[in-house]
Amino acid sequence: MTFDSLHFKAPKMVVEPPGPKAKRIIKMQAETEGNAIYYPKVLPFVPQTGFGATIKDVDGNTYIDFSAGVSVLNFGHSNPHVLKSAMDQMRRLTHTLDFPTVARTDLVKRLEGIAPGSLRNNCKVVFGGPSGSDAIEASFKLAKFATKRHSVIAFSGAYHGQTTGALAATAEKKYREHYSPLGPEVHFAPYPNLYRNPFDSDNPRELGRLCAGYLEDMIENPDSGVMPPAAVIIEPIQGEGGINVPPEGFVKEVEKIAKRNGIVFIADEIQSGFGRTGKWFASEHSGASPDIITMAKSLGGVGLPIAGIMYKKELDVWTPAAHVGTFRGNVVAMAGGAAAIDFAKKFRLLDHVNRVGGRALKFLVGLKSESKYIGDVRGKGLFIGVEFVKDRDTKEPWKQICDSIQLACFKRGVIIWRGGGYGNVIRLLPPLTITEDLLTEGLGIFAEEVKNAEKRMGP
Repeated sequence: MTFDSLHFKAPKMVVEPPGPKAKRIIKMQAETEGNAIYYPKVLPFVPQTGFGATIKDVDGNTYIDFSAGVSVLNFGHSNPHVLKSAMDQMRRLTHTLDFPTVARTDLVKRLEGIAPGSLRNNCKVVFGGPSGSDAIEASFKLAKFATKRHSVIAFSGAYHGQTTGALAATAEKKYREHYSPLGPEVHFAPYPNLYRNPFDSDNPRELGRLCAGYLEDMIENPDSGVMPPAAVIIEPIQGEGGINVPPEGFVKEVEKIAKRNGIVFIADEIQSGFGRTGKWFASEHSGASPDIITMAKSLGGVGLPIAGIMYKKELDVWTPAAHVGTFRGNVVAMAGGAAAIDFAKKFRLLDHVNRVGGRALKFLVGLKSESKYIGDVRGKGLFIGVEFVKDRDTKEPWKQICDSIQLACFKRGVIIWRGGGYGNVIRLLPPLTITEDLLTEGLGIFAEEVKNAEKRMGP
Protein backbone atom coordinates (compact mmCIF):
# COMPACT_ATOMS: atom_id res chain seq x y z
CA MET A 1 0.00 0.00 0.00
CA THR A 2 1.30 3.48 -0.89
CA PHE A 3 -0.94 5.32 1.62
CA ASP A 4 -1.66 7.99 -1.04
CA SER A 5 -5.34 8.17 -0.10
CA LEU A 6 -4.61 9.00 3.55
CA HIS A 7 -3.38 12.59 3.12
CA PHE A 8 -4.38 16.07 2.00
CA LYS A 9 -2.52 17.69 -0.89
CA ALA A 10 0.34 19.55 0.73
CA PRO A 11 1.96 21.93 1.16
CA LYS A 12 -0.60 24.55 0.18
CA MET A 13 -0.20 28.02 1.64
CA VAL A 14 -3.03 30.51 1.09
CA VAL A 15 -1.88 33.13 3.59
CA GLU A 16 1.45 33.72 5.35
CA PRO A 17 1.23 32.10 8.79
CA PRO A 18 0.10 33.08 11.26
CA GLY A 19 -3.03 34.21 9.42
CA PRO A 20 -5.70 36.46 10.94
CA LYS A 21 -7.71 33.66 12.55
CA ALA A 22 -4.57 32.08 13.98
CA LYS A 23 -3.38 35.40 15.44
CA ARG A 24 -6.73 35.92 17.18
CA ILE A 25 -6.77 32.44 18.72
CA ILE A 26 -3.11 32.60 19.79
CA LYS A 27 -3.81 35.94 21.49
CA MET A 28 -6.82 34.45 23.28
CA GLN A 29 -4.77 31.50 24.49
CA ALA A 30 -2.03 33.79 25.82
CA GLU A 31 -4.64 35.76 27.77
CA THR A 32 -6.39 32.77 29.31
CA GLU A 33 -3.85 29.95 29.74
CA GLY A 34 -0.80 29.81 32.00
CA ASN A 35 2.77 30.75 31.17
CA ALA A 36 3.82 27.09 30.95
CA ILE A 37 2.32 26.92 27.43
CA TYR A 38 5.31 26.33 25.14
CA TYR A 39 4.70 25.09 21.59
CA PRO A 40 2.79 28.12 20.17
CA LYS A 41 5.52 30.38 21.54
CA VAL A 42 7.93 28.60 19.17
CA LEU A 43 5.61 28.18 16.16
CA PRO A 44 2.50 30.40 15.75
CA PHE A 45 0.42 27.43 14.61
CA VAL A 46 -3.30 26.84 15.15
CA PRO A 47 -4.16 23.41 13.70
CA GLN A 48 -7.71 22.58 12.69
CA THR A 49 -7.83 19.33 10.67
CA GLY A 50 -5.28 16.56 10.32
CA PHE A 51 -5.19 13.71 7.84
CA GLY A 52 -2.34 11.26 7.45
CA ALA A 53 0.94 13.15 7.36
CA THR A 54 -0.72 16.48 6.60
CA ILE A 55 -2.51 19.07 8.68
CA LYS A 56 -4.57 22.21 7.95
CA ASP A 57 -4.62 25.35 10.07
CA VAL A 58 -7.58 27.61 10.82
CA ASP A 59 -6.69 29.94 7.94
CA GLY A 60 -6.71 27.19 5.32
CA ASN A 61 -2.96 26.53 5.01
CA THR A 62 -2.00 22.88 4.58
CA TYR A 63 1.29 21.56 5.96
CA ILE A 64 3.41 18.44 5.71
CA ASP A 65 3.79 17.20 9.27
CA PHE A 66 7.33 16.13 10.15
CA SER A 67 6.57 16.03 13.87
CA ALA A 68 3.56 13.70 14.35
CA GLY A 69 2.88 15.22 17.76
CA VAL A 70 6.40 14.11 18.76
CA SER A 71 5.70 10.51 17.75
CA VAL A 72 2.14 10.38 19.08
CA LEU A 73 0.63 10.02 15.62
CA ASN A 74 2.74 7.24 14.14
CA PHE A 75 -0.29 5.84 12.31
CA GLY A 76 -1.28 9.23 10.92
CA HIS A 77 -3.77 11.93 11.76
CA SER A 78 -7.37 10.65 11.66
CA ASN A 79 -6.42 7.31 10.13
CA PRO A 80 -9.84 6.02 8.99
CA HIS A 81 -8.87 2.37 9.50
CA VAL A 82 -8.11 3.11 13.16
CA LEU A 83 -10.63 5.85 13.80
CA LYS A 84 -13.58 3.60 12.97
CA SER A 85 -12.76 1.19 15.80
CA ALA A 86 -12.25 4.04 18.26
CA MET A 87 -15.51 5.75 17.26
CA ASP A 88 -17.48 2.51 17.44
CA GLN A 89 -16.15 1.99 20.95
CA MET A 90 -16.92 5.59 21.95
CA ARG A 91 -20.56 5.10 21.00
CA ARG A 92 -20.80 2.08 23.29
CA LEU A 93 -18.65 2.77 26.36
CA THR A 94 -15.82 5.13 27.25
CA HIS A 95 -14.68 4.61 30.85
CA THR A 96 -14.32 1.34 32.75
CA LEU A 97 -11.57 1.77 35.41
CA ASP A 98 -9.74 -1.57 35.10
CA PHE A 99 -12.79 -3.77 34.61
CA PRO A 100 -12.21 -6.13 31.69
CA THR A 101 -13.64 -5.25 28.29
CA VAL A 102 -13.28 -6.76 24.83
CA ALA A 103 -11.29 -3.70 23.68
CA ARG A 104 -8.92 -4.06 26.63
CA THR A 105 -8.23 -7.75 26.08
CA ASP A 106 -7.89 -7.20 22.32
CA LEU A 107 -5.14 -4.63 22.87
CA VAL A 108 -3.32 -6.77 25.44
CA LYS A 109 -3.31 -9.74 23.06
CA ARG A 110 -1.87 -7.62 20.27
CA LEU A 111 0.80 -6.14 22.54
CA GLU A 112 1.84 -9.64 23.60
CA GLY A 113 2.22 -10.53 19.92
CA ILE A 114 4.54 -7.62 19.07
CA ALA A 115 6.57 -7.52 22.31
CA PRO A 116 10.33 -7.82 21.74
CA GLY A 117 12.63 -10.68 22.67
CA SER A 118 11.57 -13.06 25.40
CA LEU A 119 8.58 -10.87 26.28
CA ARG A 120 6.72 -11.95 23.14
CA ASN A 121 3.67 -13.95 24.18
CA ASN A 122 5.22 -14.23 27.63
CA CYS A 123 4.48 -10.97 29.42
CA LYS A 124 1.98 -9.13 31.55
CA VAL A 125 0.50 -5.68 30.85
CA VAL A 126 -0.59 -2.96 33.26
CA PHE A 127 -2.23 0.27 32.13
CA GLY A 128 -1.88 3.42 34.21
CA GLY A 129 -2.54 7.11 33.73
CA PRO A 130 -2.68 8.66 30.27
CA SER A 131 0.87 10.07 29.91
CA GLY A 132 4.31 8.63 29.33
CA SER A 133 5.40 9.91 32.73
CA ASP A 134 2.75 7.66 34.29
CA ALA A 135 4.28 4.66 32.55
CA ILE A 136 7.72 5.58 33.87
CA GLU A 137 6.39 5.94 37.41
CA ALA A 138 4.69 2.54 37.13
CA SER A 139 7.92 0.91 35.94
CA PHE A 140 9.87 2.36 38.87
CA LYS A 141 7.23 1.30 41.35
CA LEU A 142 7.20 -2.27 40.03
CA ALA A 143 11.00 -2.51 40.04
CA LYS A 144 11.17 -1.25 43.63
CA PHE A 145 8.32 -3.52 44.73
CA ALA A 146 9.98 -6.57 43.15
CA THR A 147 13.57 -5.96 44.29
CA LYS A 148 12.99 -4.21 47.65
CA ARG A 149 15.63 -1.72 46.52
CA HIS A 150 15.24 2.02 46.04
CA SER A 151 17.74 3.61 43.65
CA VAL A 152 17.63 3.92 39.86
CA ILE A 153 20.36 4.34 37.25
CA ALA A 154 19.57 6.39 34.15
CA PHE A 155 21.82 7.84 31.41
CA SER A 156 23.16 11.20 30.32
CA GLY A 157 20.94 12.73 27.64
CA ALA A 158 17.89 10.87 28.97
CA TYR A 159 14.35 12.18 28.89
CA HIS A 160 11.74 10.19 30.79
CA GLY A 161 9.00 12.68 31.67
CA GLN A 162 7.84 15.50 33.92
CA THR A 163 6.37 13.94 37.06
CA THR A 164 8.69 13.87 40.06
CA GLY A 165 10.07 10.34 39.70
CA ALA A 166 10.30 10.52 35.91
CA LEU A 167 11.92 13.96 36.08
CA ALA A 168 14.49 12.66 38.57
CA ALA A 169 15.64 10.24 35.85
CA THR A 170 15.64 12.97 33.17
CA ALA A 171 19.11 14.35 32.52
CA GLU A 172 18.45 17.74 30.91
CA LYS A 173 19.08 20.43 33.52
CA LYS A 174 16.57 22.97 32.19
CA TYR A 175 13.73 20.64 33.16
CA ARG A 176 15.13 19.94 36.64
CA GLU A 177 16.57 23.22 37.89
CA HIS A 178 13.48 24.65 39.64
CA TYR A 179 12.28 21.41 41.22
CA SER A 180 15.19 19.86 43.10
CA PRO A 181 15.41 17.85 45.19
CA LEU A 182 13.53 15.29 43.15
CA GLY A 183 13.24 11.54 43.69
CA PRO A 184 16.01 10.13 45.87
CA GLU A 185 19.01 8.20 44.59
CA VAL A 186 18.92 8.50 40.82
CA HIS A 187 22.41 8.11 39.35
CA PHE A 188 23.47 8.87 35.77
CA ALA A 189 25.82 6.77 33.67
CA PRO A 190 27.27 8.05 30.36
CA TYR A 191 25.24 7.29 27.22
CA PRO A 192 27.48 6.52 24.23
CA ASN A 193 26.56 9.55 22.13
CA LEU A 194 28.68 8.95 19.04
CA TYR A 195 28.87 12.65 18.15
CA ARG A 196 29.26 14.17 21.62
CA ASN A 197 30.72 11.26 23.52
CA PRO A 198 32.16 11.55 27.03
CA PHE A 199 35.37 9.62 26.27
CA ASP A 200 36.50 11.38 23.08
CA SER A 201 36.56 8.08 21.23
CA ASP A 202 35.98 7.87 17.48
CA ASN A 203 35.55 4.09 17.59
CA PRO A 204 31.89 3.16 18.17
CA ARG A 205 32.62 -0.27 19.65
CA GLU A 206 35.28 1.13 21.97
CA LEU A 207 32.91 3.90 23.07
CA GLY A 208 30.20 1.34 23.79
CA ARG A 209 32.63 -0.72 25.85
CA LEU A 210 33.83 2.32 27.81
CA CYS A 211 30.29 3.43 28.67
CA ALA A 212 29.26 -0.12 29.59
CA GLY A 213 32.38 -0.42 31.73
CA TYR A 214 31.51 2.80 33.53
CA LEU A 215 28.03 1.43 34.29
CA GLU A 216 29.50 -1.87 35.43
CA ASP A 217 31.86 -0.07 37.81
CA MET A 218 29.02 2.00 39.26
CA ILE A 219 27.12 -1.17 40.08
CA GLU A 220 29.82 -3.69 40.97
CA ASN A 221 32.59 -1.61 42.55
CA PRO A 222 32.03 -1.61 46.34
CA ASP A 223 33.62 1.86 46.53
CA SER A 224 31.47 3.48 43.80
CA GLY A 225 29.07 5.01 46.31
CA VAL A 226 26.08 3.65 44.39
CA MET A 227 23.85 1.32 46.35
CA PRO A 228 22.48 -1.72 44.49
CA PRO A 229 19.74 -0.21 42.30
CA ALA A 230 16.24 -1.45 41.71
CA ALA A 231 16.38 -0.58 38.02
CA VAL A 232 18.45 0.59 35.10
CA ILE A 233 16.35 2.59 32.63
CA ILE A 234 17.48 3.38 29.10
CA GLU A 235 16.07 4.75 25.86
CA PRO A 236 17.29 2.25 23.24
CA ILE A 237 17.51 5.29 20.95
CA GLN A 238 17.30 8.65 22.69
CA GLY A 239 14.57 10.96 21.41
CA GLU A 240 14.42 14.28 23.23
CA GLY A 241 18.18 14.07 23.74
CA GLY A 242 18.70 14.43 19.98
CA ILE A 243 17.95 11.08 18.27
CA ASN A 244 21.10 9.48 19.66
CA VAL A 245 21.67 5.98 18.28
CA PRO A 246 24.05 3.97 20.50
CA PRO A 247 26.80 1.72 19.12
CA GLU A 248 25.79 -1.78 18.12
CA GLY A 249 25.72 -4.09 21.11
CA PHE A 250 25.58 -1.42 23.81
CA VAL A 251 21.95 -1.86 24.86
CA LYS A 252 22.43 -5.63 24.96
CA GLU A 253 25.49 -5.16 27.18
CA VAL A 254 23.49 -2.93 29.55
CA GLU A 255 20.91 -5.71 29.75
CA LYS A 256 23.59 -8.27 30.61
CA ILE A 257 25.08 -6.08 33.36
CA ALA A 258 21.65 -5.41 34.86
CA LYS A 259 20.51 -9.02 34.87
CA ARG A 260 23.83 -10.28 36.21
CA ASN A 261 23.31 -8.03 39.23
CA GLY A 262 19.62 -8.76 39.81
CA ILE A 263 18.58 -5.31 38.53
CA VAL A 264 15.37 -4.71 36.61
CA PHE A 265 16.19 -3.62 33.04
CA ILE A 266 13.69 -1.03 31.77
CA ALA A 267 13.49 0.09 28.12
CA ASP A 268 11.71 3.41 27.67
CA GLU A 269 9.97 2.99 24.30
CA ILE A 270 7.52 5.86 24.72
CA GLN A 271 8.92 7.86 21.80
CA SER A 272 10.85 5.15 19.93
CA GLY A 273 8.19 2.43 19.95
CA PHE A 274 5.32 1.37 17.70
CA GLY A 275 7.23 1.21 14.43
CA ARG A 276 9.02 4.54 14.66
CA THR A 277 12.48 3.00 14.03
CA GLY A 278 11.36 0.39 11.50
CA LYS A 279 10.77 -2.24 14.17
CA TRP A 280 7.92 -2.42 16.65
CA PHE A 281 10.32 -1.41 19.42
CA ALA A 282 13.78 0.15 19.17
CA SER A 283 15.25 -2.37 21.62
CA GLU A 284 14.82 -5.00 18.89
CA HIS A 285 17.72 -3.45 16.95
CA SER A 286 20.05 -4.62 19.71
CA GLY A 287 18.45 -7.99 20.32
CA ALA A 288 17.75 -6.98 23.93
CA SER A 289 14.92 -8.44 26.01
CA PRO A 290 13.85 -5.80 28.54
CA ASP A 291 12.27 -6.80 31.82
CA ILE A 292 9.87 -3.85 31.50
CA ILE A 293 8.89 -1.72 28.50
CA THR A 294 7.19 1.64 29.00
CA MET A 295 4.61 2.67 26.39
CA ALA A 296 2.49 5.76 25.66
CA LYS A 297 2.30 8.26 22.76
CA SER A 298 1.24 6.08 19.76
CA LEU A 299 -0.20 3.34 21.97
CA GLY A 300 -3.64 4.97 21.49
CA GLY A 301 -3.57 4.58 17.71
CA VAL A 302 -4.87 8.00 16.67
CA GLY A 303 -3.53 10.25 19.41
CA LEU A 304 -5.85 9.06 22.17
CA PRO A 305 -4.24 9.27 25.63
CA ILE A 306 -3.16 5.98 27.17
CA ALA A 307 0.01 4.63 28.77
CA GLY A 308 1.16 1.35 30.21
CA ILE A 309 3.95 -1.12 30.78
CA MET A 310 4.72 -4.61 29.51
CA TYR A 311 6.86 -6.77 31.76
CA LYS A 312 8.05 -10.33 32.15
CA LYS A 313 5.70 -12.64 34.02
CA GLU A 314 8.21 -13.32 36.80
CA LEU A 315 7.95 -9.67 37.82
CA ASP A 316 4.21 -9.88 38.40
CA VAL A 317 4.56 -9.62 42.17
CA TRP A 318 2.20 -6.69 42.70
CA THR A 319 -0.72 -7.23 45.05
CA PRO A 320 -4.21 -5.93 44.15
CA ALA A 321 -4.33 -2.12 44.30
CA ALA A 322 -0.53 -1.85 44.55
CA HIS A 323 -0.77 0.48 41.54
CA VAL A 324 -4.10 2.23 40.94
CA GLY A 325 -5.58 5.24 39.17
CA THR A 326 -8.90 6.50 37.85
CA PHE A 327 -7.78 6.51 34.21
CA ARG A 328 -6.19 3.08 34.17
CA GLY A 329 -6.78 2.67 30.48
CA ASN A 330 -8.96 4.70 28.14
CA VAL A 331 -11.12 2.01 26.58
CA VAL A 332 -11.60 4.13 23.43
CA ALA A 333 -7.82 4.45 23.12
CA MET A 334 -7.53 0.69 23.64
CA ALA A 335 -9.80 0.07 20.68
CA GLY A 336 -7.74 2.52 18.65
CA GLY A 337 -4.47 0.90 19.68
CA ALA A 338 -5.59 -2.60 18.73
CA ALA A 339 -6.85 -1.35 15.35
CA ALA A 340 -3.57 0.49 14.73
CA ILE A 341 -1.53 -2.68 15.24
CA ASP A 342 -3.86 -4.54 12.89
CA PHE A 343 -3.53 -1.73 10.31
CA ALA A 344 0.27 -1.80 10.50
CA LYS A 345 0.41 -5.54 10.00
CA LYS A 346 -2.16 -5.64 7.20
CA PHE A 347 -0.45 -2.93 5.16
CA ARG A 348 3.18 -3.85 6.02
CA LEU A 349 3.85 -0.50 7.62
CA LEU A 350 7.24 -1.45 9.04
CA ASP A 351 8.53 -2.38 5.59
CA HIS A 352 7.38 1.03 4.36
CA VAL A 353 9.14 2.79 7.26
CA ASN A 354 12.43 1.05 6.55
CA ARG A 355 12.22 1.80 2.83
CA VAL A 356 11.34 5.50 2.97
CA GLY A 357 13.35 6.08 6.15
CA GLY A 358 16.47 4.70 4.51
CA ARG A 359 16.01 7.01 1.54
CA ALA A 360 15.44 10.01 3.83
CA LEU A 361 18.60 9.25 5.79
CA LYS A 362 20.61 8.90 2.57
CA PHE A 363 19.27 12.26 1.33
CA LEU A 364 20.19 13.99 4.58
CA VAL A 365 23.69 12.50 4.64
CA GLY A 366 24.09 13.98 1.16
CA LEU A 367 22.86 17.33 2.45
CA LYS A 368 25.44 17.16 5.22
CA SER A 369 28.22 16.75 2.66
CA GLU A 370 27.12 20.04 1.06
CA SER A 371 26.83 21.92 4.34
CA LYS A 372 29.42 23.60 6.58
CA TYR A 373 27.09 23.59 9.57
CA ILE A 374 25.51 20.15 9.73
CA GLY A 375 27.70 18.29 12.19
CA ASP A 376 25.89 14.98 12.19
CA VAL A 377 22.96 13.06 10.70
CA ARG A 378 21.71 9.95 12.49
CA GLY A 379 18.67 7.79 13.01
CA LYS A 380 16.73 4.60 12.35
CA GLY A 381 13.59 4.32 10.27
CA LEU A 382 11.68 7.60 10.49
CA PHE A 383 13.41 8.61 13.73
CA ILE A 384 16.04 11.02 12.37
CA GLY A 385 18.14 13.82 13.85
CA VAL A 386 20.16 16.53 12.08
CA GLU A 387 22.61 18.31 14.38
CA PHE A 388 23.80 21.85 13.59
CA VAL A 389 27.08 23.37 14.75
CA LYS A 390 28.88 26.67 14.17
CA ASP A 391 32.11 24.85 13.45
CA ARG A 392 32.61 21.17 12.68
CA ASP A 393 35.99 21.07 14.38
CA THR A 394 34.85 22.53 17.71
CA LYS A 395 31.29 21.13 17.45
CA GLU A 396 29.99 24.32 19.06
CA PRO A 397 26.17 23.92 19.10
CA TRP A 398 24.15 26.34 16.95
CA LYS A 399 20.61 26.56 18.26
CA GLN A 400 19.84 29.84 16.50
CA ILE A 401 20.16 28.38 13.01
CA CYS A 402 17.73 25.61 14.00
CA ASP A 403 15.25 28.23 15.18
CA SER A 404 15.57 30.03 11.86
CA ILE A 405 15.20 26.86 9.77
CA GLN A 406 12.20 25.71 11.80
CA LEU A 407 10.32 28.98 11.30
CA ALA A 408 11.24 29.23 7.61
CA CYS A 409 10.01 25.68 6.96
CA PHE A 410 6.79 26.45 8.82
CA LYS A 411 6.12 29.46 6.61
CA ARG A 412 6.56 27.21 3.57
CA GLY A 413 4.29 24.49 4.90
CA VAL A 414 6.54 21.98 6.68
CA ILE A 415 6.33 21.42 10.44
CA ILE A 416 9.55 20.29 12.06
CA TRP A 417 10.65 20.21 15.69
CA ARG A 418 13.90 20.53 17.60
CA GLY A 419 15.63 18.50 20.30
CA GLY A 420 18.97 17.84 21.92
CA GLY A 421 20.38 19.24 25.12
CA TYR A 422 21.53 22.37 23.29
CA GLY A 423 18.38 22.71 21.17
CA ASN A 424 20.50 22.33 18.04
CA VAL A 425 19.08 19.08 16.61
CA ILE A 426 16.25 19.09 14.08
CA ARG A 427 14.10 16.01 14.70
CA LEU A 428 12.30 14.55 11.71
CA LEU A 429 9.44 12.36 12.97
CA PRO A 430 6.68 12.25 10.35
CA PRO A 431 3.70 9.94 10.67
CA LEU A 432 4.82 6.53 9.48
CA THR A 433 2.15 6.52 6.78
CA ILE A 434 3.82 9.43 4.96
CA THR A 435 4.15 8.82 1.22
CA GLU A 436 7.46 8.96 -0.57
CA ASP A 437 6.23 11.98 -2.56
CA LEU A 438 5.30 13.94 0.57
CA LEU A 439 8.55 12.98 2.26
CA THR A 440 10.57 14.03 -0.78
CA GLU A 441 8.69 17.33 -1.02
CA GLY A 442 9.17 18.10 2.66
CA LEU A 443 12.85 17.16 2.65
CA GLY A 444 13.39 19.34 -0.42
CA ILE A 445 11.93 22.35 1.35
CA PHE A 446 13.98 21.57 4.45
CA ALA A 447 17.18 21.35 2.38
CA GLU A 448 16.45 24.68 0.66
CA GLU A 449 15.84 26.41 3.99
CA VAL A 450 19.03 24.92 5.44
CA LYS A 451 20.98 26.47 2.57
CA ASN A 452 19.10 29.76 2.87
CA ALA A 453 19.80 29.93 6.60
CA GLU A 454 23.47 29.18 6.06
CA LYS A 455 23.76 32.03 3.56
CA ARG A 456 21.79 34.33 5.84
CA MET A 457 23.52 33.50 9.11
CA GLY A 458 26.94 32.11 8.18
CA PRO A 459 30.14 34.17 8.38
